[in-house]
Amino acid sequence: MTDGDSNLPIIERKLGLQIWSIENMKMVPVPEKAYGTFFEGDCYVILHNKRTSHGIATDLHYWIGKDSTQDEQGAAALYVIQMDDVLGGNPVQHREVQGHESETFQSYFRNGIIYKKGGVASGFRHVETNMYNIKRLLHVKGKKHISATEVELSWNSFNKGDVFLLDLGKVLIQWNGPNCNIAEKSRGLALARSIRDSERGGRAQIGIIDNEKDSPDLMQIMKMVLGERRGELRDAIPDTKADELQKANVRLYHVYEKDNDLVVQEIATRPLTQDLLQHEDCHILDQGGFKIYVWRGKLSSQEEKKTAFSRALGFIQAKGYPPSTNIEVINDGAESAMFKQLFQKWTEKEETQGLGKAYSTGRIAKVEQVKFDITQLHARPELAAEQRMVDDASGEVQVWRIEDLHMKPVDPKKYGQFYGGDCYLVLYTYMRSGRPHYVLYMWQGRHASVDEITACALNAVELDKKYGDEAVQVRVTMGKEPTHFLAIFKGKLIIYEGGTSRGQTSMPEPTIRLFQVRGTDEMNTKATEVPARASSLNSNDVFLLATSQVCYLWCGKGCSGDEREMAKMVADVVSRRDKLTISEGQEPAEFWEALGGKAPYASEKRFQEPNTHYQPRLFECSNQTGRFIMTEVVGFCQEDLDEDDVMLLDTWGEIFLWIGKSSNVYERNEAIASAKEYLKTHPAGRDLATPIILVKQGYEPLNFTGWFNAWDPYKWSDGKSYEEMKNSLGDVSAISEITVDLNNINLNKRNISVINSTVSSTKRVSSEYKTHLNHSDSNIYSNSNCNSSPSPTSNGEGIYSREVLMNKTVDELPEGVDPAKKEYYLSDADFHDIFGKSKYEFYQMPKWKQQNEKKQYGLF
Repeated sequence: MTDGDSNLPIIERKLGLQIWSIENMKMVPVPEKAYGTFFEGDCYVILHNKRTSHGIATDLHYWIGKDSTQDEQGAAALYVIQMDDVLGGNPVQHREVQGHESETFQSYFRNGIIYKKGGVASGFRHVETNMYNIKRLLHVKGKKHISATEVELSWNSFNKGDVFLLDLGKVLIQWNGPNCNIAEKSRGLALARSIRDSERGGRAQIGIIDNEKDSPDLMQIMKMVLGERRGELRDAIPDTKADELQKANVRLYHVYEKDNDLVVQEIATRPLTQDLLQHEDCHILDQGGFKIYVWRGKLSSQEEKKTAFSRALGFIQAKGYPPSTNIEVINDGAESAMFKQLFQKWTEKEETQGLGKAYSTGRIAKVEQVKFDITQLHARPELAAEQRMVDDASGEVQVWRIEDLHMKPVDPKKYGQFYGGDCYLVLYTYMRSGRPHYVLYMWQGRHASVDEITACALNAVELDKKYGDEAVQVRVTMGKEPTHFLAIFKGKLIIYEGGTSRGQTSMPEPTIRLFQVRGTDEMNTKATEVPARASSLNSNDVFLLATSQVCYLWCGKGCSGDEREMAKMVADVVSRRDKLTISEGQEPAEFWEALGGKAPYASEKRFQEPNTHYQPRLFECSNQTGRFIMTEVVGFCQEDLDEDDVMLLDTWGEIFLWIGKSSNVYERNEAIASAKEYLKTHPAGRDLATPIILVKQGYEPLNFTGWFNAWDPYKWSDGKSYEEMKNSLGDVSAISEITVDLNNINLNKRNISVINSTVSSTKRVSSEYKTHLNHSDSNIYSNSNCNSSPSPTSNGEGIYSREVLMNKTVDELPEGVDPAKKEYYLSDADFHDIFGKSKYEFYQMPKWKQQNEKKQYGLF
């Protein structure tokens, strides 16, 4: 597919990545093996297609190296505009600057991005696979998003807090600064393995220096290359990142031309609403200088659409923002998930909702409660996530009230009755995979004291410890009870506005109470006390009016038979008096008298509110520096949950906090505060009462795992730590003999701790660190004659037809084919045809996912 312009190359309609570099003002394809490596003197165009529930989502990026020319930058931007036209104006367009790439861009290169010196103009080009005549030093930075920059081959380039890779062709030495954390070391190793496998065909060895005193032989090699080190190592320079307060400062501008001048007029600040975007116009949305969005209305002129990038650059200059500021150009109707979440509410026309409902703008209808088959939850975790249900609510319930700052058991006959002046702990126990799992709800009354709310949280921690620190903790704010909480009380959940359930209270209960009942079955019904006056009524619902003589069941004209039946069940709990059912319009005088007289109330049919589907987003959260900083992981999967992290999963209706086993105590203790800060600083003006759910590694409930594609419940071995699993394997370290040719000096060292397939060292690497490596490589041994990738044989290129490789036993394979890597010997075309992705993308996937796909296609 090409445009009329002959400079535009063929663009394939395939999933995954396609990358071109700008050479002599033309787009030249980059080989897949070089994906993730960028020359600082060049510009690149990147196309990414991915399948979503709404079809194919396309992103177009142009990447600017720090030493690239203005002409190359202009050519890259022009090609992106032309490609956008060819692709029907659907792609989201991005401008990326070296070292300041967007999270979306970084998500394509899970093993990291490597910046190399040189480019087209310098004559330095791509390093060929299996070339060993290399001597370079890479400075590795980042924890979730890794980048490696080629720096001066000198000790002056080192610091205490980062990872450095000395690349000598046949040997890669990873030097870890004394202040590095485990995740940085692990990510550095992933990058080293990626270089070994992609650039060296698996025929290179990796050495690890965690402590210089424990690795004298590796240090000798480094000194021969870098010379003796003089002086102390300097401290690492911390990364500059925008905090959440900065990102929350969103402003919307109308952009138009007047008398040949560009006019940028501010029209709104946070919180923004979708109706501010006019289809006839272009708008700029400034997210606190962190990112600039250009929104192109579908009815705006072609000229306006083509000048989007130049207008954004002009805006950045006018505002005095750094030239590296991210720019994202999006089209009306094809907005990115990040853009939508900057608005208070975002709805799509004819949006299909979870279980078959569609939303049409302006439609008025009765809101219907959707019934679903609860037995599907375990078979379909995504349904559990969507319906926000842990299980079918058939487990065991225990309730305690916080009284005098301690837990006091609630009488089981009173279960489901919650008073706004109290705080409660609700422990729900259910069986899964033959063992008990726990959910601990902390219900906070609207009128409870600060001391009681604090005591509720402290008692929850103690109760959690009693059950082995396995409970999922859920903060529930009065009136914002989650679906599962409603379900466990079987239709008898009653929320009293004030007062307390304590026996010795001196406050008399009101003689007249009014309750609004909403729900159609035992799984979704709740009765909420409202002010006992006529204006509280609503024609769409059933209300219970409890007086000293009688309990009225007032049925609004819009209520259903199911709602009336559930109200009768609740009425038996609310009042022991006789029940009198009355229909709207047929009320006796005593009814109005109890409410203080007639008054206007809501009688219009409700607008059908769409269940707006926001894309779930995963963040690494940190506030150790005193600033609240979040790093988004785009296109997340289970592998992105590192055991030394605290991660925040935002599903809009709920906020999950995932606590890794090795996460530091400070971030663990501050997790809830981080979630509250996230809601408070969110650009869309989020509801601060959104449920916050604390989930521990190894004890994830279905309504959490359902948001992840292909969750592996055995990845963490039912709660065993990596350290425990590693110890069960025994000591598998090995000594490898290597030969390194440096400056014509042959070093033949035994006792050099190097690895081939993984990290091995006779000088024991810190056990905490080694556990991080076990989940990346399954065969933990070292051998100088073994390679993780098979050696090409037979036809000179090592390529065989699929018929020769698929569904074959070891004996049936051609000589030289590694049975554990059959897929490696497929041609690129056959590989893509079978797996639907490139070899590069396949080997970026977690090992267990690779094996599952290989089994599926007869290549395991």
